[in-house]
Amino acid sequence: MGSPAWEVIGVIDTEGDCAKWIFPADPGAVRTARTAVRTQLRGWGLESLADMTALLVSELVTNALRHATGPIGVRLVRPDDLPDVLLVEVSDPLPDPPRERVAHDDDEGGRGLQLVASSSRRWGTRPGVNGKTVWFELAVPD
Repeated sequence: MGSPAWEVIGVIDTEGDCAKWIFPADPGAVRTARTAVRTQLRGWGLESLADMTALLVSELVTNALRHATGPIGVRLVRPDDLPDVLLVEVSDPLPDPPRERVAHDDDEGGRGLQLVASSSRRWGTRPGVNGKTVWFELAVPD
């Protein structure tokens, strides 16, 4: 039996209103995370959020790969107390919070956090026991 089409270190949970995965710190994690996010959102009937969520997750996973080593966690939550919100979290073992920077026209990078900030309702970071979590919220359409 061959290896799966996308590698996940661990699928922690994909039941109910929360889905969590842990991906290896390897370049294939970006594509894998996008696929997992799109698949989960389709399963929840949130196809309209799938592309934007996958894009923002790929930006944050790419940042994690550039600046940290170790596994990368991705978590999607539909909070009971906020039915019109999709909460998305990307965690990595680097404790330093990301810095939003101004990218110039000729820069090939540096727009990821700007994209997250401009596309989400809210976003932020929080320290964890082993690293940090960058999170953002998207509005769930009626």
